[in-house]
Amino acid sequence: MATEKNHTNLEAKTLYDKIWDSHVVRSIAGGPDVLYIDRHYIHEVTSPQAFNGLKERGISVFRPGNTLATADHNIPTRDQHLPIRDELSRNQVTRLSENCSKYGIELFGLNHSKNGIVHVIGPELGFTLPGMTIVCGDSHTSTHGAFGTIAFGIGTSEVEMVLAAQCIIQPKSKKMRISINGLPGKGVTSKDIIMYVISEITTGGATGYFVEFSGQAIRSLSMEARMTICNMSIEMGARGGVIAPDETTFNYLRKIPSIRGIDDIEAAIDKWKTLSTDEGAKFDRELVFEASDINPMITYGTNPGMGMSVDEAIPMAEKNSSEASPSFLKSLNYMGFKPGMSLLGHPVDYVFIGSCTNGRIEDFRAFAGIIKGRKKSDNVTALIVPGSKLVEEQMAAEGLIEIYTAAGFEVRQPGCSSCLAMNEDKIPQGKYAVSTSNRNFEGRQGPGSRTMLASPLTAAAAAITGRISDPREFL
Repeated sequence: MATEKNHTNLEAKTLYDKIWDSHVVRSIAGGPDVLYIDRHYIHEVTSPQAFNGLKERGISVFRPGNTLATADHNIPTRDQHLPIRDELSRNQVTRLSENCSKYGIELFGLNHSKNGIVHVIGPELGFTLPGMTIVCGDSHTSTHGAFGTIAFGIGTSEVEMVLAAQCIIQPKSKKMRISINGLPGKGVTSKDIIMYVISEITTGGATGYFVEFSGQAIRSLSMEARMTICNMSIEMGARGGVIAPDETTFNYLRKIPSIRGIDDIEAAIDKWKTLSTDEGAKFDRELVFEASDINPMITYGTNPGMGMSVDEAIPMAEKNSSEASPSFLKSLNYMGFKPGMSLLGHPVDYVFIGSCTNGRIEDFRAFAGIIKGRKKSDNVTALIVPGSKLVEEQMAAEGLIEIYTAAGFEVRQPGCSSCLAMNEDKIPQGKYAVSTSNRNFEGRQGPGSRTMLASPLTAAAAAITGRISDPREFL
């Protein structure tokens, strides 16, 4: 349960203030700011219209070196060496390649050795760095906030704006701090932490805010885990999430072979060490949670806020409500569930591990830790999809693919895959999927599909038992 606190020092600044204020080109009186953007990520879905806009206006990309492109949403995860069968997807990927070539933008396209999901390759290649402002035509751009950046998703017209001017017009958000005290318990991952927070404050609980995550539990997390936290910050309505960089951040960056524009990594780290919230800085709202209250989580409805401990029963109504609303009952009806029902033991048809939420090497290590020496349930179709080619290479080098194969799993090629129904990896109508992605909306994984969000550990437990299971039983 959350508690609120508020102790302020009017001269102190939050991390969000420090980064935002240092990037303001001009403030519009009584209105938004013109904000300079350090890094712009683009992909095949939201960029074609933006490039058309540039063409119609007869202008070019202002700073192509600040933009990085990849193909991820629509690409297949099998036979990537063959032409894409879906005409729309093929055209979008082709158009991205043509536009990047025309405007001098670096592209990690299909079959490139560094291809992958945009929010996976940016950090692993050293393009995401502390103190930056980062945007992309994708809502989960908030992922990059794990490095101490202001990162948020933008619309297609804004993609065009950034391509043309390297700036964007944005109002400054209100500021929230969410602290997680203590350390996570057995089987509790960062996915469980953020799902718990969203279930407590609801999908609208952080609307209008940029959220800084802090506390011992957050500091104890790896960079991969922090990216999961920030990735799902928008699922509670936030504009984005941010975590102050520390030695965990710096050690992650030290391991990257070379970072463009940085010759002396230690000198850069000395500057990044100033990127933290000052003591007593003012937040518009502060919430505190206890890690000891968090268990492995799973969703039971059709938004990420409808989550509970995997061993609990579905509540009788929404949080802070005495009776179930029509929308609550509609959501349960779509899922084939009822209030008061336990999900433990419920049959599962599909398991998906991947996406920009849980498609990193740490996630596949965790998944392998449970399935090693066991077999995939015969009634489960598993979609094992690395977030990038580099993750795929790591999986092979560490013997994870051998573990998966021995257990009866097939590892696919990188891509957004079954996170969203924009490619071939769709969940069939009426089927139940335990997914490590970030959204469980109606039809998100395919028309009529029924999605239950969970961590890689909970997904692994479901994959070997063929039903919803508590991962703690396998640790």
